[in-house]
Amino acid sequence: MDYNLILALIIGISVLLFLIIKLKLHAFISLLIASIVVGIVAGMQPEEMMKTIQTGMANTLGFVATVVGLGAMFGAILEHSGGANIISKMMLKRFGVKKAPIAMVITGFIVAIPVFFEVAFILLVPMIYALQKQTGKSLLTFAIPLLAGLAVTHAFIPPTPGPIAVADIIGVDLGWVILIGAIVGLPTAIICGLFFGKYISKKIFVPVPFEFDTEEKTALTPNFSTVITIISVPIFLILLNTFISSEIIPVSSAKIIKFIQLIGHPFSALIIANILAWYILGIRQGFTKAQLLKITMKSMEPAGMIILVTGAGGVFKQFLVNTGVGQMLAESLAGVGFPVLVFSFIIAALVRVTQGSATVAMITSAGLVSPLLAQMNFGDFDLACIVISIAAGSSIFSHVNDSGFWLVNQYLGLSEKDTFKSWTMMTTILALVGFGSVCILSAIF
Repeated sequence: MDYNLILALIIGISVLLFLIIKLKLHAFISLLIASIVVGIVAGMQPEEMMKTIQTGMANTLGFVATVVGLGAMFGAILEHSGGANIISKMMLKRFGVKKAPIAMVITGFIVAIPVFFEVAFILLVPMIYALQKQTGKSLLTFAIPLLAGLAVTHAFIPPTPGPIAVADIIGVDLGWVILIGAIVGLPTAIICGLFFGKYISKKIFVPVPFEFDTEEKTALTPNFSTVITIISVPIFLILLNTFISSEIIPVSSAKIIKFIQLIGHPFSALIIANILAWYILGIRQGFTKAQLLKITMKSMEPAGMIILVTGAGGVFKQFLVNTGVGQMLAESLAGVGFPVLVFSFIIAALVRVTQGSATVAMITSAGLVSPLLAQMNFGDFDLACIVISIAAGSSIFSHVNDSGFWLVNQYLGLSEKDTFKSWTMMTTILALVGFGSVCILSAIF
């Protein structure tokens, strides 16, 4: 065992956490600095290190930048058209006020597919305020199910940025990640959203913290079936491509296979979804072309940060590969019989708890785990399970160093203590149930 490589890994991770936690440097530059530190300690030459940065960034962003950018534009049009609110209102109409927590879980689960977690929560907060006023129950009765649905989809199901980035760094078909993420995510959302939500709402009564406007907007809004159809299109196309390429669905015609591979690639699927959203949710709803251009341009601001951090995560991964740290870790884990599924969860959880950001935790963990997988013969199913394991670990124990903690704290009007008891506990249950579910799934199949 090369102890110099172990030292390089330990120092690299320590520098990363120090820069993010203590110096409050952005994760993008922190990951780049930590990567260079790994290279220096491992004995890489300066020219080799610069080439490694270029290679790692290019290999990662070729896929991620395109998908995250297209996904952000799609979500922005859905948000501004009122699509998210249409989904929540229809869910409430179908389930009724008595079963509103179920409606909130489903709403969160669907809305977070195209819309960023924070944006979706802020959009839907007035809905849970209105439910609290109407029923007199604790706000947590509706907030925890909504948050659970949002958090599960945000972490587990592409085209949200986290699982897209991890899937690309690890090298697994996105359709498999969507499939495994949905199978694991739905029961996870039910357990941590409905069951825990019902329990904690009886322990902590929370009234509506703000005055809010319930007046209906008069602008044109799309109908429920239209919104659901448009959201479903890219997911359906990606899954169809996965099933046909994996021969789960046998197709004899080579022309049909090539056509499905074209429209079912994440690039094409999201381009199609954007065109549909631009026309159906935009032009037909009364938006001008200039307004739609402004909306989509604005959506690139948060997407740009995610893209850069993901690229830097790819650089970190490349340094681990080129220095030989990844191969050394793989041989060590194989020697002691330590499962990669467990290792990926633990690493993601440790990074998440220490520095706060779920996205950074996912990308950093993927960079550490990816070189190990190159030494092992895993299929797409197993790799997708590892992606979800990382996603689960990165969701655990949201606390004061996570912006999500304060978002929930402020919008629900909670004390820090009650935020720990409700939101932090919910994210921990989510992580453990998600990890347990994917372990069971992996063991069965």
